Amino acid sequence: MKNIFFLFVLCCGISQVTAQHSHKSQHALTYPDIEGYVTLKTDLHIHTVFSDGDVWPTIRVQEALRENLDAISLTEHLEYQPHKNDIPHPNRNRSYDIALAEAKEHDLIIVHGSEITRSAPMGHSNAVFIKDANPLLQDKGEKAFSEAKKQNAFVFWNHPAWHAQNPQGNPILSDFQKERIKKGELHGIEVINSIDYNEESLALALEQNLTIMGTSDIHGLIDWDYTEKGNDRPITLVFAKEKTLESMQEALFEGRTVAVYNALLVGKEEYLNPLIHSSIVVTSAKYFKNTQVLEVHLKNVSSSPLLFKNAMEYGFYSSSPVFEIPALGTYTLRIKTLDEKENIDLKLKAIGAFTAPKQSPVVSWKISVEK
Repeated sequence: MKNIFFLFVLCCGISQVTAQHSHKSQHALTYPDIEGYVTLKTDLHIHTVFSDGDVWPTIRVQEALRENLDAISLTEHLEYQPHKNDIPHPNRNRSYDIALAEAKEHDLIIVHGSEITRSAPMGHSNAVFIKDANPLLQDKGEKAFSEAKKQNAFVFWNHPAWHAQNPQGNPILSDFQKERIKKGELHGIEVINSIDYNEESLALALEQNLTIMGTSDIHGLIDWDYTEKGNDRPITLVFAKEKTLESMQEALFEGRTVAVYNALLVGKEEYLNPLIHSSIVVTSAKYFKNTQVLEVHLKNVSSSPLLFKNAMEYGFYSSSPVFEIPALGTYTLRIKTLDEKENIDLKLKAIGAFTAPKQSPVVSWKISVEK
């Protein structure tokens, strides 16, 4: 009897340890892979006390693990160090080193990065996949970008429509940015930064062939700034050939991304459409008995609630043409097909997603009707 009791206590103890060791929270993010690529959930614009953030680098790693992210970059301001009297660090790699050590035993990629911080028109830019942050600290901004290029860094323009630098709230493509693009020193642009989406930045991304980015630019706690307000942090979904640092870097240079903030998805059609298509699974399709009303059950396997509008020639029965499928939830469509079909193309306009300013994609699913 004592042995049975001992085993019971031991099993309970192991169970509790296992539960405590699980890092994922109920707000863990999930997005499906698309054909040919692994979908990596990333946030490449983050701050800690090693620049103007409020937390230690280990907290950023723990937050990312709770949210099931695949990669983060602690992009401390090189030139702006408000805590340097309390945390002096002439080595600008220190934040990265601490985060890398914290993530060592976990399946989280830590991307080495820094933020080049200047006033307009130069603005702020993140250089990620760098090897050493110290040489990027240059008197002249041009030299910082050329040094980043030497390190084969992927560089993106941060919050280009930030009202503190551009009072009209629109990005201004200055001669400085044009020269950086021409020299291959600027590769991406944030279309979503924190809670802000800027469609003019998306237009610039498409016009200049810049990679579309979404980031949290977090300074405080993710829980306080996002989760407790009912939001997820903004992220960039990167479509990589595999989950490695090198493959992720290659995907960013090639522009294989979608920026995400809750129900908002922004990206090029060739990546956004497959993502939405993979996010919705048709679990069943069957006619009501003795009717031509087809009942279709849909399941959303992504962490974004998806908003759709009917784009078919058929109308819906007892339903608005505009509807939402909750994140990780289900929805039932009833379609009036007028006569019985063996299969049907379900065509929906994803009105919460954008491939260009004010332009939403139409996504199609081929449905086989059950007998």
